[in-house]
Amino acid sequence: MPITVVRKDKIFEPDSSRVIARFLYTGDERAKRLIMAVMALPDHTQHEVFNQVLRKYSKRHRSIQRIFAKHFERITPIMEQMEIEHAELPEHLKLLIGSYFTMEYSIEAAAFFNPSIIEHPDQTALARGQKRVILSFRATGEGHISSIVFRQGVLDANMDIDVEPPGKMLEVPEHVKNHTYHKKSFLRKLREMWSDSGYRNDEAYEIISEQLNDTFTYEELKHALKEVQIKLEPRQENLAFLQEVKWLASSHYEMTFSADTSVCERVIFPIADTEKNGIEDARFVRFVGDKGSVTYYATYTAYDGISILPKLLMTKDFRHFQVLPMHGYIAQNKGMALFPRKINGKYAMLCRIDGVNNYIAYSDTVNVWREAKLIQTPREPWELIQMGNCGSPLETEAGWLVLTHGVGPMREYVLGASLLDLENPEREIGRLKQPLLTPNRKEREGYVPNVVYSCGGYIHEGQLVIPYAMSDYASTYAVINLKELLAQLLSSHTVSTVQ
Repeated sequence: MPITVVRKDKIFEPDSSRVIARFLYTGDERAKRLIMAVMALPDHTQHEVFNQVLRKYSKRHRSIQRIFAKHFERITPIMEQMEIEHAELPEHLKLLIGSYFTMEYSIEAAAFFNPSIIEHPDQTALARGQKRVILSFRATGEGHISSIVFRQGVLDANMDIDVEPPGKMLEVPEHVKNHTYHKKSFLRKLREMWSDSGYRNDEAYEIISEQLNDTFTYEELKHALKEVQIKLEPRQENLAFLQEVKWLASSHYEMTFSADTSVCERVIFPIADTEKNGIEDARFVRFVGDKGSVTYYATYTAYDGISILPKLLMTKDFRHFQVLPMHGYIAQNKGMALFPRKINGKYAMLCRIDGVNNYIAYSDTVNVWREAKLIQTPREPWELIQMGNCGSPLETEAGWLVLTHGVGPMREYVLGASLLDLENPEREIGRLKQPLLTPNRKEREGYVPNVVYSCGGYIHEGQLVIPYAMSDYASTYAVINLKELLAQLLSSHTVSTVQ
């Protein structure tokens, strides 16, 4: 018997008016020409142009002059090459030059999709039956660059979400690269990356191993790489190795947003080289530690235009975030989803290391994953191409409820559901034979047709809330009675452990 799915009318659509101020750079030679051209303007023209910029853009961006100053600092190395005493320039000229190296970027103009929903850290001032929630989305703009954005609102007993107006004054964070690296784990990750790509450079590996201390910072690594470059022959494979080392190191960072911004105004835009072409499909989970402490994690895929790198985002308050790459052999593919608590004393993760099947992995460390066990394979016609998770498992009395996606004929993406044993999630105890949600006539048209997809659901007042994307363009959500769903899963009489 089909499960009753209530589609809500709420649509989350892309809003092209939500913009950030990005650094604009088109190469050293053009930068030098531009700097000289701006400096050659008469003083009164410099003031005139800068005042015009402020009139046009100060109401569109918070602290626009701070942004210009930051972008000016990024080009000071070029000015030093030009033997310009940049510190002696008048303040208005510094800011004007900074404005020429700034562009507006509409973060969600193209698509607003792949949502997840989690409990907000602040649950004060709510009525009975209400829960404050945060929804995360993959927002895509010009050039198909993806970032993480948020909405917050209150979910009531009727499963309606009163979403706060998101605001227009968006902010990207200040970020720091003063992460301390441990030589042993850093070199191990390099070897794992080689194993995955089939690329080796033992000579370069040994030289950099000699140059690095047991612990080092990003700046110390850059200095070590200069020494390595001197000792290595200038062959293509050596240059590729040095680039790969910098690529890996830049993937560690922390970021903090201003306290006077709301969650909806914070944009996690690609910062590291590993993610310059996008941050994809963040699966957020509220993780409860051994002593009841709460940390919000998100697994996501960093994409640089060629390679992907699974990464982990951590926060307590959605203001300060720490980002780390995933280590280990299985951390090489998309779709990793962390369980919301430890199982038998270990972190647990769903993953899809071969692009087709679902696996489970365990670890003593939240970002190191070395072994995985196959637990689910495509079985039904609607999932024969591949299956994967749609976010972190949800704990119920009956077992771990896992939302899945399946891909069938015509590359149609649908949502399914399965149930794993609470104490031994390697054991599947139920799986729907029919899709839980398929694209209807309105949902099947979009940037990528015939797709419904979610990065995480939420249980509230006995109901399962599933936010989902509609053909990679916009998002909405649906509600399903949890008791009805669990009964259907348990009646499927599926008891299996894939060997």
